This record gives sequence, structure tokens and C-alpha cells, in this order.
Amino acid sequence: MRIVFLGTPDFATSSLEAIANSHHEILAVVTPPDRLGNRNKLMPPAVKVAAERLGLKVLQYERISREGVEDLRDLNADIFVTCAFGQILSREILAMPKHGVINVHASLLPKYRGSCPIQASILNGDAETGVAIMRTEYEVDSGDVLLMSKTDITESETSGELFDRLKDIGASALIEALDIIESGEAVYTPQDASMATFCHMLKKADGLIDWNNDAQAIHNFIRGMHPWPCAFTALDGVIVKVHKAYVVDNSSVCGKIGEVIASKDTLLVACATGSIAITCLQMPNCKAMNACDYLRGHEVLVGSILG
Repeated sequence: MRIVFLGTPDFATSSLEAIANSHHEILAVVTPPDRLGNRNKLMPPAVKVAAERLGLKVLQYERISREGVEDLRDLNADIFVTCAFGQILSREILAMPKHGVINVHASLLPKYRGSCPIQASILNGDAETGVAIMRTEYEVDSGDVLLMSKTDITESETSGELFDRLKDIGASALIEALDIIESGEAVYTPQDASMATFCHMLKKADGLIDWNNDAQAIHNFIRGMHPWPCAFTALDGVIVKVHKAYVVDNSSVCGKIGEVIASKDTLLVACATGSIAITCLQMPNCKAMNACDYLRGHEVLVGSILG
């Protein structure tokens, strides 16, 4: 099939590469404009970098539904594929290709519609997640589902680690879906809207640890916020990023909420119930380091309160 691919971040690059390596034809790749990054240098979206490496035509729009309608129409594609594109497609665009528009979404829909489904699955302590290939509709992530590919989430897996697995799972599922559509055997299943849940776009401030939760919930929070925005807390008035931790106890009350109850090889911290051991942390303007290495050179008094 003749395809227009729309995507932005690294998550979408595996799907783009999978199509490029299949028998399907990519007519163009659509992505937002380059953005100013560090040192005021223009940084291209990851999808643009991948597309140029593959020798594909790239179209960039700030608002595709205002700027790109005629360009898309002129391409005369059989189908559009969106993957973490980040822009709403107008009804006019959605109606263009004869096979419609399909989307690669990193959750088991209707669970976790929205912008951070990977983080949400870990934040909520889910045992499994997956990727849904769905028909794109005007309402966010509400379209009928063609297929879903499931995977287990390990107890220590972070959002970053799960991200890397799901982008490859999504790429494989996308090729399977395209082949099914091309064969004329596609069957779409409507989502149960009454079961839908939503996840909002994360902000840096969302990484603040609430020690009033139990130890397992805080462990899930640290995993879910890694690598961005990264969980953080305050120690003696200094913001400390928490990269890794594990649950020591999830039932008994071990001290005051947020209290450091041991500080030898790890920072053992009391939660509302139970405790967690912080094993990797990062102080301001420093690299992340193992807690045991940090504690060799920096005293953290037992009884200190994190918050």
C-alpha cells in the first residue's frame, strides 16, 4: 500500500523503519518543525532524522490541519499511519485515504487513552500492557481497534525500559495490521467507552514523591517517572532526584512518613506503610550515582525527613 506516515518522537521511529523495510511504499513522512534545543540550536524530531536516513520525503507542519491539507491530498495515499504524532487531524484529513487512518497506541485500549500510556501502566502497578492498532477518529484514541499485542510488565521495569520494548512491539503489530488491511480481511472492534481511562501529559512538577503513599505505590511511582520527568524529593532543602529504589517492606509502619530510618548502603525511607530503599540518586548539578557511593562522602542523618 501507498502510505503517509505521521510521527514525532523516538517511539515512532521503529514503526517507520518497519514500514520502510516492508513491501509497502512510504510516500512521505509528516512531522512537526524543528525546535530550539540546548544552546538555542535547532533540533529535528527523531522521526525526521530517521526519515532522512532512510531517504524519505519529509513534510513539516506546525498545524497540519491548517497547513498540510492540500499536500496530503496530492499524495493520493491508500492509508495514513500515525504514531505519537501529537497533533489532531481534521475530519477532512481523516477522510482522505481510501483505507482511512490507523494509529499505533501504547496501551490496551480503552485503557489509558491520552499522551502518557506507558508511564500510566507502571504508575498504576499493572502486570501487563501492550500496543493497540486502532482506527484514528476525531476524538482522541477512541477509534475501533484492529488488533492488540500484549506483553507482561516486570516488577522492576521502568517507563524507559518499557518504552523501548513497546516501540518494537508496536512496529511488528503495525506491519501485521497493514497486511491485514491490504488483504481486505480487516475487522475492527469498537471500544467500550464506559471502560475508558485517560492519562494527561506529564509535567516536571508531577515527579514529586508523596511519601504519604504506601511503599509499593512509591516504588511504582519512581519506576513510572523514569527517565522523565524523574521522581524527586527534598532532603535538607535540596531537591534530590530518585532514579532507583526497591520495596523493603510494604505492610508495617516503620517510622514517621518520609523519615530516613537507615543510611548506610542505601537510604531507607519510611512510607505511610512500609519502607523503600533508595539505591540511585542525583543531587543538583551532579550525575546520578549509587546511594552507597554518595553516602560514603555525604552524611545523611537518620531521622531526616524527606519531603
